Amino acid sequence: MEQHYKLDRVRELADNDVDFIETLAMTFLEEVPEDAQLLQTAVVSKDYLATYKSAHKMKPTIDLFELGVLDDLIEVQDWGKFEQRDKDISEKLAIVLDAVEKAVAEIKVDFNL
Repeated sequence: MEQHYKLDRVRELADNDVDFIETLAMTFLEEVPEDAQLLQTAVVSKDYLATYKSAHKMKPTIDLFELGVLDDLIEVQDWGKFEQRDKDISEKLAIVLDAVEKAVAEIKVDFNL
């Protein structure tokens, strides 16, 4: 449990309310994979605005669940925000997507979802 994510901040936010923690975990599973897919599509198509918006939307949740890739996600976000056409962001994107994929799989198991 909690290899690819951490619940410390989630527990603190939820004041250790188990039902609320589970609700936050379900929300993570509903939103983050979809946002990650949108982010990937935006980066691949060099849609800088969509990249910025998707990454920006993901930041609070990635931070709350402490996936350990917040700095990488911010780099992807900034690539979109500042339209850094001369920069290859694919490696940072891959790091973020891998972390999301691992966290999603682990949360599903840990919460029986």
